[in-house]
Amino acid sequence: MGEEVEQTNFTREDRAKYRHKIRRSLDVFAAMLRESRFEFERPLTGMEIELNLIDEQADPAMRNSEVLGAIADPDFQTELGQFNIEINVPPRRLAGDENVDLERSLRASLNNAESHARKVGAHTVMIGILPTLRREHMTLEALSANPRYKVLNEQIFAARGEDLDIRIDGVDRLAVTTDTIAPESACTSTQFHLQVSPAQFAAYWNAAQVIAGVQVALGANAPLLFGRELWRETRIPLFEQATDTRSEEIRAQGVRPRVWFGERWITSVFDLFEENVRYFPALLPICDEADPSEILERGEIPELSELRLHNGTIYRWNRPIYAVVKGRPHLRVENRVLPAGPTVVDTMANAAFYYGLIRTLAEAERPLWTQMSFSAAEENFHTCARHGIDASVFWPGLGYIQVTELVLRRLLPMAHQGLEKWGVSVSERDRLLGIVEQRCLTHRNGAAWQVQTLHALEADGNDRQEALHEMLRRYLPLMHENLPVHEWPYPS
Repeated sequence: MGEEVEQTNFTREDRAKYRHKIRRSLDVFAAMLRESRFEFERPLTGMEIELNLIDEQADPAMRNSEVLGAIADPDFQTELGQFNIEINVPPRRLAGDENVDLERSLRASLNNAESHARKVGAHTVMIGILPTLRREHMTLEALSANPRYKVLNEQIFAARGEDLDIRIDGVDRLAVTTDTIAPESACTSTQFHLQVSPAQFAAYWNAAQVIAGVQVALGANAPLLFGRELWRETRIPLFEQATDTRSEEIRAQGVRPRVWFGERWITSVFDLFEENVRYFPALLPICDEADPSEILERGEIPELSELRLHNGTIYRWNRPIYAVVKGRPHLRVENRVLPAGPTVVDTMANAAFYYGLIRTLAEAERPLWTQMSFSAAEENFHTCARHGIDASVFWPGLGYIQVTELVLRRLLPMAHQGLEKWGVSVSERDRLLGIVEQRCLTHRNGAAWQVQTLHALEADGNDRQEALHEMLRRYLPLMHENLPVHEWPYPS
C-alpha cells in the first residue's frame, strides 16, 4: 500500500475516464491471457513482513520516517501507520536449501533494522497486533506521511458518508467508533507470494482459499486489541471492518465489502480482475496517458497501471497480482491471511507449510474445492480466526474435525509431498514442518502464548495495562532469540 500518488482531488470526469480506461485494460488483460504472454518457467516466491515500532516503554513509537531514514535500505518501506514499517524480501526459488539462506538473510536484515531503529529511540516488533496499542493512538495524525494514505482515508469516508463502527465480540467485547482508517494500521501481517502460470492460477488460488482457515489457526498471533482479549486472530475482523466503505443500509443490500474472502471458486485469474471492475467503484481514479491496446499491438507489454492500482484497493485475503518485471509480465497469488511473527523461524515454518500444501492441493487429480462449498471454506476461515489453534473445521471426507488433528493426520504429509516437488531438501522439510507439528502437539502458537502470559501476569496482581506492557517486554527477547513459539516459556 506504499505506492506514491500525486493526484489528491478527483472530479466526475476523472471517474468516468478511469472507468473507461480500466475496462479497456481488462480487455487487454484478457487478450494477454489468450496469447500466453506470461513468464512462469522459473516460478519464484516472495515475502513481505510488516513490523511495529515501539519506544522504551513498549508503547507505539510514531517514528517510521525517522526509522526508515536510519535504516536506509530500499527493502524497507513505509506502511499505513507511523508505528509501522514493512520489509520486502527479494524473490527467490524454493529448491534445495534456499530456505536456510532466506532465513539467515532475513534475520540479518531485521537485526540491522533493529540496531538502526534503536538509534532513534525505537524497537521493531513482529506481532499481529501491538498489545500496548490504545484507542487514543488511532487518530488521523497516526497515518504515515505518504499522501496515498490521506487520500485513501478521505475516499473511504466519502464513500461511507459516516463514521466507522468497529464491533468485535470475543472473550471480551469491543465497540468503538472512528472517523479515520487508522485502526487498520493495527493489523500487521506476513504476505507470501507465489508466481504461477495463467493455466495454473485458478487451481492455486482455490487451494489457497481452502487452506486459509487452517493457516490462520496455526499462525494466530493477534488476540489483543485496545486492552481487550478478542479473537485469537483479531486482525481478521478488524481489517474487514476498518476499511469498509459500506454504510449499514448498503451492506443490507448485499454490496460486496472491499476486504473480501470472495464468494465462489474461480476458473481463471480473469474472474478475479473482472469482479474487481464489475463490483467495486474506484477509490483512487488515477489514469496515466498510455493506451494499453496500442502498446500490446506494438508487441510490447502494457503496465495496466489502472487495473493494478484498483486491485490494490480491494483487499482479498488471497489476492491476484499482475506485475511487469524487466519487460516480462507474470502472475502471482498473494497470500495475506497470516499475522507477523512471532519469530523468523516460525514465519519460515508457516511459509513451508503453505507452499508445500498448496502445491499438493493444486495438482491433485480430484481438487478438494470440488468436494466442499465455498461458504464452508469461508466459515472455516472465520472460525479459525475466532478460536485459533483450538478451532474445529469442516473438511471433505472427515466432517468437522479439530484443526490440529487435521494437520497431523492429513495436511502435514501433503505439505511434505509438495515441498519435495518444489525440490526443497529433506533436512529443511523436516526442520520447518517439524515446527508446525510441534505447534499442533503443544497447542501453542503466538496467540496462545500471549493470552496465557497475560493471564498469569494479571494473576500476579498486575492490572491489564501493566500486564500488557510486561508481556510485550517478555515477547521481545524471545522473538530475537528466534526460538520457535511452541518452545517459549510461560511465567512460572
